[in-house]
Amino acid sequence: MAKIMSNGYKFSACNHGGFAYKKFDNFSPVMMKMPVSSNTGSNLTLRSSADGDFFGRRVALRGRERRVRKQAIVASDAKMSLVSIGRTVKWWEKGHQPNMKEITGAEDLVESLLKAGDQLVVVGFFSPGCGGCKALHPKLCQLAEMNPEVQFLQVNYEEHKSMCYSLSVHVLPFFRFYRGAQGRLCSFSCTNATIKKFKDALAKHKPDRSSLAPPKGLEEKELVALGANRDLSFVYNPKPEHPQTEVAPSPVPVTATSGSGSLSGPNLPLPVNSNSLKKSEWKQDDKDKTLVSSGR
Repeated sequence: MAKIMSNGYKFSACNHGGFAYKKFDNFSPVMMKMPVSSNTGSNLTLRSSADGDFFGRRVALRGRERRVRKQAIVASDAKMSLVSIGRTVKWWEKGHQPNMKEITGAEDLVESLLKAGDQLVVVGFFSPGCGGCKALHPKLCQLAEMNPEVQFLQVNYEEHKSMCYSLSVHVLPFFRFYRGAQGRLCSFSCTNATIKKFKDALAKHKPDRSSLAPPKGLEEKELVALGANRDLSFVYNPKPEHPQTEVAPSPVPVTATSGSGSLSGPNLPLPVNSNSLKKSEWKQDDKDKTLVSSGR
């Protein structure tokens, strides 16, 4: 046996229960155990220090090992499927630009409009099941990219249906333009076929404008409606009106008449009845003159 191994012979199992050997070159000794069986498809268990090949031939795995490997592959595929599903991007999230934001609630909408200052803000209302909204979305993303100075806010109608009712939004897709102290500039419904209406409104209200007054945001009646909506966690406290202070009337100028003329001024005394006094004298220090009224 040692002679055969040293001469470089290769063993193989035979069907008749013996061994057959064949000489080969570049033999590297291995540790092996080869049970011989009369069955044609006998399994060979190999223990090699080099690799899992039995002299160039892949050794068949046992049935249990095949099942374990198959279960591992199935589990890995299932895990990858779950990961891919979790990372699915919704159509209204595709193509988002830095100046595009999805509103999370009524308070977020109010604060976003107030923080925008004099910046033009476009509020768009959409629904995931609206075909017109889905077709219009890519063009809105392009317009947002071309106008980075404009803020685009998105409101999901299905997630904020009660808020949309309070804002009187009943048609989709729907848009409202806001700017600073002017508040709402315009509102209209627009589809992919009437995108020109949106572009015209954007070109009209896009030029920069500045105002000293604070931004207005939503209208007063809209804020009251949001605060009265029990489905929303939004509290609105109207600002108390300052009472107007009464202003004292200005003094009325009084005119005193005399026989020779009239004297007028705000601090002059009321005219004296000529029947009660027959004579009245006005003396002057610098000139010794006396003014006598016509009492006769």
